[in-house]
Amino acid sequence: MGLLSHRVERSEIKPGDHIYTWRAGYTYSHHGIYVGGSKVVHFTRKKEAGTAGLDSAIAVSSLLSRGPDGCPTFPDCGFQRPGSGVVLTCLDCFLRGGALHRFEYGAPPAVFLAKLRGGTCTTARADGGPDAAVRRAMHLLQNGFGDYDVFENNCEDFALYCKTGLLPAAAGDDGIGRSGQAASAVAVPLAALLSTPFKVLAAGPLGMAAVTAGVYCAGRYITDIGVRKDVVKVEVENLAAHLGWRRAKAAEEAVKKQQQQPPPPPTPEKKASSRLLPLKRKREICV
Repeated sequence: MGLLSHRVERSEIKPGDHIYTWRAGYTYSHHGIYVGGSKVVHFTRKKEAGTAGLDSAIAVSSLLSRGPDGCPTFPDCGFQRPGSGVVLTCLDCFLRGGALHRFEYGAPPAVFLAKLRGGTCTTARADGGPDAAVRRAMHLLQNGFGDYDVFENNCEDFALYCKTGLLPAAAGDDGIGRSGQAASAVAVPLAALLSTPFKVLAAGPLGMAAVTAGVYCAGRYITDIGVRKDVVKVEVENLAAHLGWRRAKAAEEAVKKQQQQPPPPPTPEKKASSRLLPLKRKREICV
């Protein structure tokens, strides 16, 4: 395992592997499950015209630089059910010229914390072996994985579920940061904020950097799906009911929050003007 990520060759991956590729100069990574036959099942936003099989962050740019329609490798590349964000593409279209990396499971805490970037490994262990990951991915290809959300339900979350069968039990804000990339995005500003009170203890810039790095790593670790306590095992056949329960729970909490808010003060009514319009005087005609 490398310090940043775990790069592999195509000949090294097997069906059921959780793979990913870096995009936009290592700004973010896109994740999926390799199902064999040079095909990948991954999660994006719902299908839009001309952007099937592309993650949302590059959909606009793809429209500007798109070549001829259709994949020359596989005729079914880009298969996506209506209303679903789960898509089947060939490995070439998934990588889009980027390098291939494999996500690691069962990483020791020391190795996990040594990673400079989130979204490359987890302390959680894969459940059911490679066949189970492929089965979950193909089932979700036909039935969907809910609505795409950058922080709460993204491509990495999809691949993590396919490998582990685990989902957070809580709905709403409790789900933020459950993927490694989301945790990194949240931990960076959080580390800068929380490290401010330790300026007195930090001896100079190096000490301050060490404190910030420690807070950053701690934030990533406590949100890892292998460490969190608010996760439950959900069978893929019951996933639709679980997602429906979460949506209902979130809607219920939103209603409660709205009811707890004090009602807005009544708007003062405009008083009717007491001024009377002047009466028109009849013009007297002098004879």
